Amino acid sequence: MNSWQKKALEKLFPKSLPIFRWVITFLLVLGLSSCGEKAGSQEVSLSYGEKPAKNSQISQQFSEVSPPEVIQELRPTLEVYQPQVKIITPQSDEVLQDNTVKVGLQVKDLPIFKDPQWQLGPHLHVILDNQPYIAVYDLNQPLVLPDLPPGTHTLRVFASRPWHESFKNEGAYAQTTFHIFTKTDENNPAPSLPLLTYSRPKDNYGAEPILLDFYLTNAPLHIVAKDNPKDEISDWRIRWTINGESFVLDRWQAVYLKGFKPGKNWLKLEFLDNQGNPVKNAFNSTVRLITYQPNGKDTLARIVRGELKADEVRGIVDSNYTTKTPVTEPTPSPRVTPKVEKTPTPQPKKEKEPIREPKVREIPNTQPTKLKQPEVKPTPPATELPEKRESQPIESPAPPATELPEKRESQPIESPTPPATELPEKRESQAIESPAPAAQPIESPTPPAANLPEKRESQAIESPAPAAPEKPRGEVQEKLSKNTQL
Repeated sequence: MNSWQKKALEKLFPKSLPIFRWVITFLLVLGLSSCGEKAGSQEVSLSYGEKPAKNSQISQQFSEVSPPEVIQELRPTLEVYQPQVKIITPQSDEVLQDNTVKVGLQVKDLPIFKDPQWQLGPHLHVILDNQPYIAVYDLNQPLVLPDLPPGTHTLRVFASRPWHESFKNEGAYAQTTFHIFTKTDENNPAPSLPLLTYSRPKDNYGAEPILLDFYLTNAPLHIVAKDNPKDEISDWRIRWTINGESFVLDRWQAVYLKGFKPGKNWLKLEFLDNQGNPVKNAFNSTVRLITYQPNGKDTLARIVRGELKADEVRGIVDSNYTTKTPVTEPTPSPRVTPKVEKTPTPQPKKEKEPIREPKVREIPNTQPTKLKQPEVKPTPPATELPEKRESQPIESPAPPATELPEKRESQPIESPTPPATELPEKRESQAIESPAPAAQPIESPTPPAANLPEKRESQAIESPAPAAPEKPRGEVQEKLSKNTQL
């Protein structure tokens, strides 16, 4: 029991009733403890990650909802960490002689990285004075703050989850105040007063609900009673005002809200004392402007809408998870190999095609059939002499062979042209059947006369053209003259 509770009991009950006083004291202690348990259980029931039975309407326009399901699934992966943040440079109360400041940061017990695919990961929120925070994902490169105005400045840094919710464990926050050329009264918060640091919302959003988050330092706990009853901040509150509608929170906890209008929305964050008045300190009142456009395509908007599953984006909370993703990628590689195996299959088909080509080369055998057709065409014009000319070669073998060579030698020299006029039909056919008759007279004069009829018979079979026109030239003229006389 605290001192103020003992004083209240002494005033109510005098010392003459000690037994009664002790009974009342015992009952009050039980009642206070039960109230504390109820208050504690209420804080647990509102703890992060548990789904409320239904949405809580905290104003006319806005309602508090549970965090997105994907974030609830990813959150336990980071609960094992208790990040410890430290500002190395600039040092506390340091006076710098340059308006460009390099900020050196150190973090223990929390991996700081950014997933290359989803562009999110555990990081730091670095706040200069009361400006919007700068997200830092790489501690190996110093953060440069250029063109700072002369005077006093304050840096506040705390660890944040990939979805920009701050770690609220002891040591996750660091603060330092430094000076550019000289000291001033601005941007210098009082260390004895509660300090409120605005974190989210910030910039642009593509989906609801939207996270409201802040960081609180030097603020006492509500349940623990103060020895000094005159403490004005023992029952502090946080007031949010969005687009003119205000609501009050009595817990240091991230909140997800629905009810933002498309376009620009303004927010104001304030720290209130027991009477509901703002506590004046350097950064305890902050105003921000954000833009809400539904159906955003950024990673956070897709996570909030549930379009991405927890297993797909688990790389934003586990840096080693990225090494597991290439294992699934080689699976399509065997799909490419069968395509390579199919490519050689058409090659043997091309080798078989030239085997079929020799069969096509047998076509020249049909050409002689086309040459035999002209033998039939010139015959129709000879209507009067087909019978006699066919019978004449049968009667002609009787004359002596001695006369024939003499006629052959004289006839081509004396008159080669007249027989062409008298017998055009046979010579035209002969020219088609044996285009080279000149080669045969060279062989015919040398053999004996007795063997000529045998060669002529063979020539009549192979090439009857040379024998027929030369042998009966004189006889044909005589017979034609006889036929004219008759």
